[in-house]
Amino acid sequence: MATKKAKKTPSKVKKSWHGRLTAEADAETAALLTSLDVDQTLWRYDIVASLAHAQMLCEQKLITRADLTKIKSGLRAIAGKIEAGGLTMPIELEDIHMVIEKALIDRVGAAGGKLHTGRSRNDQVALDLRLWARDAVDNSTDAVAALQRALVDLAERCGDLVIPAYTHLQRAQPILAGHNLLAYVEMLQRDVDRLADARKRINVCPLGSGAVAGTSLPLDRQRTAKLLGFKTITRNSIDATSDRDFLAELCFACAMLAVHLSRWAEDWIIYSTAEFGMIELHDAYCTSSSMMPQKKNADTLELIRAKSAMAIAQLTGMLTLLKGLPLAYNRDLQDDKRFAFATVQATTRALAVAAGVVSTTKFNPDRITADLDKGHLDATALAEYITTKGTPFRTAHQIVAKLVVRADAAGKTLAELPLATLQAACRKIGPDVRRHLGAANVVKRYATQGAAGKKQLLKQLEFWKKKLG
Repeated sequence: MATKKAKKTPSKVKKSWHGRLTAEADAETAALLTSLDVDQTLWRYDIVASLAHAQMLCEQKLITRADLTKIKSGLRAIAGKIEAGGLTMPIELEDIHMVIEKALIDRVGAAGGKLHTGRSRNDQVALDLRLWARDAVDNSTDAVAALQRALVDLAERCGDLVIPAYTHLQRAQPILAGHNLLAYVEMLQRDVDRLADARKRINVCPLGSGAVAGTSLPLDRQRTAKLLGFKTITRNSIDATSDRDFLAELCFACAMLAVHLSRWAEDWIIYSTAEFGMIELHDAYCTSSSMMPQKKNADTLELIRAKSAMAIAQLTGMLTLLKGLPLAYNRDLQDDKRFAFATVQATTRALAVAAGVVSTTKFNPDRITADLDKGHLDATALAEYITTKGTPFRTAHQIVAKLVVRADAAGKTLAELPLATLQAACRKIGPDVRRHLGAANVVKRYATQGAAGKKQLLKQLEFWKKKLG
């Protein structure tokens, strides 16, 4: 039998904006209006932003030096209480911004009531979100770089190990393992670049835009922006208070990053199976079965793969939230944080674990080498060899395709076919063909920049080690 819920009774907390209204919200409405469960994350940013705002107000002679001193000491004391978990946060105050303002007024009196001079919750929240998003970008970028370094280190350690590359999950051509690993580094660098590009649009200060139209008070917006490390200020007060493009862009960058992590996780889940046996994951990043004692499951990789679903869902939620909003601020935007915070949290956790997985994983060279020549990885190289003898590539392609069929029927690799059989298929094939057959020989002959050979790998490693420090 379901337990009956106790009826919520709202407390009589005085709100700073309640003068116009003649009735209190009931408990359920108060619960709907609050965002304290999620926006507590912004408390540090709100205090930092308020300190800068107060400093500017004092410099503009809108508050006194004594007011500034009280506001500063009050905000720092409140920060200490929040840090220690000792600040009461009634849901009737709705958000962390109002909680901090009320706590300040309670602590320092009238001076605390002056902090909101020339400021609306609309531009205050927009500012705090930009400060948070800026840090989120920087922290994510650092985490991506740590994963990139782990991949580069593994690429350097695995050295000359030749492995199969796949297309359509079928064996395609031989490559060096390091080349495979650096493909993920390239993906991740695009994520870093996207985050850096998004940061440019995040790093714009909206404070001074007020609720929608600015203020008649002589605020120095450039001064506040400088105090908070912003490069510039927003140009249009309407757009400044309602813009959440920067959050949507951050969510996209994180979602794309999560997709890249998911692709890597999928590869390594497959490579770690008994069927492939290419890599061995460290036990610390695996789990077992409650029923089957032999199991070693790549659960961390599966959960990293799952985080992409969350990131994609949150991006969809953010865009859906924004799509029908008229100018300017609407209360719908209170929920923007739920999407953005969850997206960043999901990708950050995945990144932290991914770096550990990579740094402890080992390749299985014996297993890889034993199976290396299965699947005719040298077929393309043989076609290219025939092309160098003056045969059109399309003709060479057909010749090799028929040789593959013949080799399969005989249970042999292309390299194991007698020279006479090869020459019967194409008179231009000579004894030198042996230097072109076999996966190890193919890798030695890759000539183009960015290819999967040893020379190219060394150049790529040199580039990434320099770039990543």
